[in-house]
Amino acid sequence: MPKAEQQLQILNCLHVFRAERRITQAQLAAAIGVTRATIVAIEGGGYNPSLELAFRIAHFFETDIQSIFWIEEESK
Repeated sequence: MPKAEQQLQILNCLHVFRAERRITQAQLAAAIGVTRATIVAIEGGGYNPSLELAFRIAHFFETDIQSIFWIEEESK
């Protein structure tokens, strides 16, 4: 368990999964019910998806959440 003085940074490789499937951000967004801007923000690290959205993304790619998203601990 992380210490209180550490922050968790959520990283992702969503763009890799999209590239492997040869789908655009807009296509993924439409398939999972969000806007293209949401996909852009997730891929850029500016937005962390809700747990529900992370599950929807993982389900779309037929994989587990941890294959797409992972945490990296940072000291404050």
